[in-house]
Amino acid sequence: MYTLACAWICLLLHTGSLMAQKGKPGLTEANIRAAMNEAYEKFKNAPGGANANYIPFLADVDPNLYGIAVCTADGKIYEVGDTKYEFGIESISKVFVLALAMQDNGQQAIEDSIGVNATGMPFNSVLAVELEPARAVNPLVNAGAMATNSFVKAPDKAAKWAKIDAIFAKFAGRRLPVIEKLYQSETATNQHNRAIAWLLYSYGRFYDDVDMSVDLYTKACSYGTSAKDLAVMAGTLANNGVNPVTKEKVIHPDFCPKILANMITEGLYDATGDWVYHTGLPGKSGVGGGLIAVVPGKLAIAVFAPPLDKAGNSVKGQLTVKYMVDKLGLNLLDGRN
Repeated sequence: MYTLACAWICLLLHTGSLMAQKGKPGLTEANIRAAMNEAYEKFKNAPGGANANYIPFLADVDPNLYGIAVCTADGKIYEVGDTKYEFGIESISKVFVLALAMQDNGQQAIEDSIGVNATGMPFNSVLAVELEPARAVNPLVNAGAMATNSFVKAPDKAAKWAKIDAIFAKFAGRRLPVIEKLYQSETATNQHNRAIAWLLYSYGRFYDDVDMSVDLYTKACSYGTSAKDLAVMAGTLANNGVNPVTKEKVIHPDFCPKILANMITEGLYDATGDWVYHTGLPGKSGVGGGLIAVVPGKLAIAVFAPPLDKAGNSVKGQLTVKYMVDKLGLNLLDGRN
């Protein structure tokens, strides 16, 4: 027994030595907080990007707001900066409507009826629909997201919204408000989205009333959420579909890898390749300035910073996550982690 115990101790010491050689700090509270605080100080005054200006409400958000939140798979939350400010969730909502549609119809139906391949084009591209022979798109670009919304099963508009609202509340651990001014601003400027939806309908790739589905898609994009909310919502995906704070099972664990696969192929639109190259993580951005990244089984990072790059992704958000990934050894594609 003594020899066996000594062997285990030597193995643990050797493993610890190797980890030290690799420079991996481990996911302790102190290390997570240090990485967050360092990123915050490093990037809080970073230049570059601009607020989305094609939606008037978003153009008026203070571009200096910046917050970072982390939610671990066991429910610990760490925050720095403007993490409680409620901003428009925008396209990050697509992830959670996808979860609902997958729950209603199964993962194979999403692949068959919506599509799961990356488009390699901007998030509001019409060509992405026209150039795909099967008219398949991806649930995380506008065309696919509206089709995904139409794929949620409900007898009428009120019932469908109730289902959407309920699953968002389960992911966040609280009922999220709709920012009415944002909703009205988006509704007044969503002619392009309506045209894309009708185009999909003409190809038999839309599965409910077009006007209703586009309106509910717009409404879901208008949820008010904070970096802390998004960390918990993304943390639920990191925790196999169980909200790590409330401990409520939100979706079946089999769906999480499929959702994360969509995020890793299309989460940052036509800049997704650059994102994965640098982080190795599933991520999702929104033109409201939010960004989430998921490390399955470990944690989720959420960042809020409104200025966007040309692809529609938060500039500070990307810098923040890249820094924390390197600092904490979170890249899923790095076999040394």
